[in-house]
Amino acid sequence: MGLTPTRTLMDAAAAAGTGQGAFNVIHLETVEGLVAGAERAGLPLILQISENCAKYHGGLEPLALATLAAARAASVPVAVHLDHAEDEQLAYQAVELGFGSIMYDGAGFDYAENVAVTRRVTDYAQARGVYVEAELGKVGGKDGAHAPGVLTDKDEAAAFVAATGVDALAVAVGSSHAMTERSAALDLDRIAGLKAALQVPLVLHGSSGVPDGAIVAAIAAGMTKINVSTHLNGFFTRAVRGYLAANPAVVDSRKYLRAGRDALIPEVARLLRLFADVPESGPVLTSGQAGK
Repeated sequence: MGLTPTRTLMDAAAAAGTGQGAFNVIHLETVEGLVAGAERAGLPLILQISENCAKYHGGLEPLALATLAAARAASVPVAVHLDHAEDEQLAYQAVELGFGSIMYDGAGFDYAENVAVTRRVTDYAQARGVYVEAELGKVGGKDGAHAPGVLTDKDEAAAFVAATGVDALAVAVGSSHAMTERSAALDLDRIAGLKAALQVPLVLHGSSGVPDGAIVAAIAAGMTKINVSTHLNGFFTRAVRGYLAANPAVVDSRKYLRAGRDALIPEVARLLRLFADVPESGPVLTSGQAGK
């Protein structure tokens, strides 16, 4: 239990044909709420720190060290992952800090440069036992590398994985980042085609905008890692707004941040059970049992 290699969690979910939840850290209160939700569910969790989050905090190391400490103290398996690193040096820093996995995002490059840089990052990370995720196809909802674009082609994806040696691939199949309504339509046939063409797990970004039933169908079609951020941020923010509305004189930020943190717990537990196909009353599972 506690801090666990990402590979362990991904291999277990891929073997079982279930989904592994990967939820984004915003600040320490989200770390605490996400871990508590995983502990309530009795299921493994991947905690993700994005490049944007690191920039917000003025650097990766302080929040990373706190997140790693929380993972070590957890009563369930918890991995720590760097999400959407477009800065190559940030990816190397995460490896040295002890992250179990990194996502290097070269989707803003042309294909040849994406392959070259991703190969370099992958060689560095894998030599140090760190799992690597990359992206091919452009997932909408962000500027730059995530401007809306074509969906991932299975033949190009197979060639990209072979050329780069990555361990997992984020693919564009109809979802979009930062959606606040769960209305995205996924291309399930494309997911199945990608699954058949590749020997590595598939990753669904932008899952906050995807309804529960569509996520379950995507997992059945071949998705393994399910990234969620905006959806959970909504639970946190609504709880803070509610607390402040009910307590307009409060000045101690711990009081309203606690409300946000606590609001994450039941939804995190629910999502992890949904992805892992574990009933609400299901038993507490270890990483080796997850989803079986």
